[in-house]
Amino acid sequence: MLPKLKILRSLLVGAVTLSLTTTSFTTLAADKVYRLKLAETWGPNTPILGDATKNMAKLAEEMSNGRLKIRIDSANKHKAPLGIFDMVKSGQYDLGHSSSYYWKGKVPNTLYFSSMPFGMISTEQYAWFYRGGGMELMEKVYAPHNLLSFPGGNSDIQMGGWFKKEINSVEDLKGLKIRIPGFAGEVMAKVGAKPTNIAPGELYTSLERGTIDALEWVGPAFDLRMGFQKIAPYYYTAWHEPGSETQFLVNKKKWDSLPKDLQTILETAFRVSAFDMYTQAVDANANSWATMSAEYPDIKVRDFPPEVLKAMQTATTELLKEQASSDALAKEIINSQKQYLTKVRAWTEISSKAYLDTN
Repeated sequence: MLPKLKILRSLLVGAVTLSLTTTSFTTLAADKVYRLKLAETWGPNTPILGDATKNMAKLAEEMSNGRLKIRIDSANKHKAPLGIFDMVKSGQYDLGHSSSYYWKGKVPNTLYFSSMPFGMISTEQYAWFYRGGGMELMEKVYAPHNLLSFPGGNSDIQMGGWFKKEINSVEDLKGLKIRIPGFAGEVMAKVGAKPTNIAPGELYTSLERGTIDALEWVGPAFDLRMGFQKIAPYYYTAWHEPGSETQFLVNKKKWDSLPKDLQTILETAFRVSAFDMYTQAVDANANSWATMSAEYPDIKVRDFPPEVLKAMQTATTELLKEQASSDALAKEIINSQKQYLTKVRAWTEISSKAYLDTN
C-alpha cells in the first residue's frame, strides 16, 4: 500500500474510533441517573403539602425520562420537621420542602418570602416573584448559605386561627399563648400576646392540654383533619398570611452538579407542582369548609374587631421600619414588596375586589 494511502486509512480509522467513543460517552452521559433526596417538614401523607412534593418528584422523573429520581423523606423519617434548612445546607439532603418563615431565627430575611401580614394575596405575590424581582431578592438571601429557594406551592389566604375564647379587644390578646410563626408572631408579640412555633404534629395536643390558648394553622382543607374545631370554637378570618407560599430548597452544590437540561426540568417541576398545589388548596378549602360548617355547626366564624386589626397594622408598620433601618437587604426587600403591592393592588381593587363586591 502506498504511504499516502496508509496515512489516509489510519486517519479514517482514527476518526471512526473517536466518533464511536464520543457517541458512547454521550450515550452514557444521557443515560446517567441522578438520585436526589428530599426532606419535608410535613408528616407522611399530609394532604396538599405532601402532594406537592410527590407531584414534583413524579414530574421530574417523567420529564427526564427516568434520569431524575427523587426520594422523599417525611418528618417521621428524618425526625427534624423544622430542621430542613440545615439539612439541605449541609448536604445531608439535596432538596427540601418547607416554608421560608421558619428560618427567621437563623436568617431573618427569609421570612419575607412566605407571606406578610396585610400584604399581597396569592396572585399578587406570584406576580412579584416572577415579574417583580422577588426571585432575584430571594436568591440574594439564600446564596450565602449554599442554597437556592423556589416557590413551592401556595395555600392561598390563611385563616386567622382557632381560639378558645372570643377576642373582643386588644386586652384579650395580652398574655395569650398562641402558635403563630414568622413575622405574624412578631406582630402578635408586639401587641402583647405570647407567640410560639410548634411543629405540625404537636399542634392538637398542645391546644388540647392548654400549652397554648390558640393557634393558626392554614385553612379548612388542612384544619378539618387536625380536629381543632373540637377544642377551640372561634375561627377567625385572615390578616397575617394573605398568600402563604411554601418553598423548595435546593443545595447549590448539588444543583451545580446537574446537567443544564436536568436543572431546567427540575425547575419546571417545581413551578408546575407549586401551581397545582395552589389550585388544589383552593378547591380543597371550598370542599372542606362545606363539610366543616355542616358537621360542626357550632363553629363561630369571627372577624377580628377593628381596634385589634388597627393595632396589628400599626405593629406591622413599626416592625418593618425597624427592620429596614437596621438591615440594607431587608430594606431592599421591604421596599420592593411595598412598591409592587401599591401598583398591583390598584388593579386588584378595580378588578377582583370590584367584581366580588357586586355579589
